[in-house]
Amino acid sequence: MARARRDAKFGPGHLRGYYREGGRQAWSLTADPGGPPSPAGGDRAAGGGCAADSGTSGEKHLSDLELMRERFAKLLLGEDMSGSGKGVSSAMALSNAITNLAVFGEQKKLEPMSEETRARWTKEIDWLLSVTDYIVEFIPTTQRLKDGRTVEVMTMRQRRDLQMNIPALRKLDTMLLDCLDNFSDIDEFHYATKNDDEQERHDDKWWIPTPKVPPNGLSDATQKWFLQQKDSVNQVLKAAMAINSLVLSEMEIPGSYIESLPKNGRDCLGDSLYKILADDSFDPGYFQRLWSSSSEHKIVDVKNKIEASVMIWKRKLNAKDGKTSWGSEKRGMIEERAETVLLMLKHWYPGLPQSDLEISKIQCNTDVGLAILESYSRVIEGLAFTILSRIEDVLHADTIARNSILEQSRHSYNHPLDFKKVNDCSDDDDNDDDDDESAKTVNSMTLLDFMGWSLDDDPKKGVQEEIVEKSKKMSYIEKLGNSGGLRSPARRD
Repeated sequence: MARARRDAKFGPGHLRGYYREGGRQAWSLTADPGGPPSPAGGDRAAGGGCAADSGTSGEKHLSDLELMRERFAKLLLGEDMSGSGKGVSSAMALSNAITNLAVFGEQKKLEPMSEETRARWTKEIDWLLSVTDYIVEFIPTTQRLKDGRTVEVMTMRQRRDLQMNIPALRKLDTMLLDCLDNFSDIDEFHYATKNDDEQERHDDKWWIPTPKVPPNGLSDATQKWFLQQKDSVNQVLKAAMAINSLVLSEMEIPGSYIESLPKNGRDCLGDSLYKILADDSFDPGYFQRLWSSSSEHKIVDVKNKIEASVMIWKRKLNAKDGKTSWGSEKRGMIEERAETVLLMLKHWYPGLPQSDLEISKIQCNTDVGLAILESYSRVIEGLAFTILSRIEDVLHADTIARNSILEQSRHSYNHPLDFKKVNDCSDDDDNDDDDDESAKTVNSMTLLDFMGWSLDDDPKKGVQEEIVEKSKKMSYIEKLGNSGGLRSPARRD
């Protein structure tokens, strides 16, 4: 009987509405003990129009509630709809949910996100991030009682890493959405349509529309504004990458990944890469020049090899309990250089897919807080990289347009007669004759005429003859004749 009364008291029709708290939408599952609300009384006793509006909003809230139930049901089941308990962990389910939520809104153009897409993203990401409100830690605090005594009690607060990073990621998310909204007022560029001759790209981004700019390029003010937006998005990208790298470093390395590693780090790395890292004149920038024309797959393969080698060397160093030798010191130097290359790879190629180590950490991670931070920061990093790529496409089109204008002006400068004829078409006939004569005079003048030289009176001729005279060698007899050495001695009296 008590259970029946409790079910009747908390029936489905007694759930109250939708409220907003702290910028986050949530559902209040408070019960109404008085039964279903009466249509008469209070604000609900309005006219037909208000009743229709309230009915529409109620249907919308009901659909949102059903959608939220579906989302959290999949999370509880671990994406195993059979309910047999063979699903993934809660951390992996939340990570997949956040990742899949961002897939539907791929940004192919520099334009504001549609209202429907933005509303769906904001609503569902709030639902998934609401889990972090209940991930807490206990901290000791002092509490004063009524009688004046002071006691130490344990209180709950949100976990420290979530308390710091979740608001920062939300701020970065808002900055990217606002950046897309700013492009609604820019009309100096557009994207090629199907009717354009050059609407297809000839690079690896063939599915992305081609941006078009005016023939003279963007104006100076618009170009400066684009560069400012690029710097802003680049800062967001760096912040998201820093948070993602920090979270991944805190995840435990799964044992399955360690067991799959070879025993020797040099064999895993390869002789060519090992020699470059062990060289005395090591230059990290050499790798950027070496891989500038490499494919994305090859760069990811190199990244996997370097990470595996670093992991092998670290395990060997820990196994020796800190004992150092000449071989271990050299290995430590190569390890530091390899970690430097890994760090620079992330900055050189921010859009690279995840490595084998990162994928293993995400799949085997059981910390729900770290899973949410990693997936959310990765989604923001991907959106920032996409916007940055679209901005660079527009700036590249502007550079091509400006270079074409410079080539045309340079071509006109190299052909003065053609340029003169084009200008002379708009003048009178008398002026045309005078201009042609002056043009002929200027074009017939040579460098000798301009400098006042002549072929008969060459200033270099005398100098050359003098050099030839000086360069003639005199024989020993001639030298004695000139000095008087062949003359007979004077007669003595």
